[in-house]
Amino acid sequence: MFDRAGDCLAAKLRPGNVHSAEGWEELLLPEIERQQKLGKEVAFRADTAFAKPEVYGALEERGVRYAIRIPANDALMRDIAELLTRPVGRPSHKPVVWYKGFLYQAESWKTARRVVAKVEHHAGELFPRVGFIVTNLTLPSRAVVRFYNKRGTAEQWIKEGKQAVKMTRLSCHRFRSNEVRPAQRDERDRL
Repeated sequence: MFDRAGDCLAAKLRPGNVHSAEGWEELLLPEIERQQKLGKEVAFRADTAFAKPEVYGALEERGVRYAIRIPANDALMRDIAELLTRPVGRPSHKPVVWYKGFLYQAESWKTARRVVAKVEHHAGELFPRVGFIVTNLTLPSRAVVRFYNKRGTAEQWIKEGKQAVKMTRLSCHRFRSNEVRPAQRDERDRL
C-alpha cells in the first residue's frame, strides 16, 4: 500500500498462490485508521481483487473515498449498450472514448452504488475496450477514471522494489527468515 508520493505505507509477505485481496482487512483497516488519526483524508483505488461488498462497506463506514475496478457482466453491459456501437463514418486514428456514470446494484450488494464505465473504440479493432469502476467519488466520470488509472503508478513502484531488492528471489522457505534477507544481502555486498 502506497501514499500518493510513492512511500510504502504497509506491505504483507504471503505465498504466491494466495489471492491478492486475502486478508485485506488486516492490512487496510489499521492503515486507514492510522492515516485518519493523523488528520489525513484517505482515498483508495484497487483492482478487481478488491471488488467485494464487504470492502465497499468497510470503506464507506470509515468515510473513505474509493474507486475499485469491477468485472463486466451482462447487466452492466446492458446499462451501456448505447456506447458499444461503433461510431458511424470513417474510423478515427485516435481512439474514440466515451464515459458513463450510473447507479447499479449487484445481487450481493445491500445498496445501489455509482458505477463509471469507460468505452474505447480503437481503429482496426472489432470490439470496444470496456472497463467498469465502482466508486463513491462525486467527480465527473472522466475524472474518476483518471483517479483510478493513477493506480498504475503504484504498480511501477512495486516493480521498482522487486528489481531493486530482488524481492521475488527469496532463498529461504519460511517468511520470517526472508524478512531479514535483503539487509543480510546488503551487508555481504559491502564486504
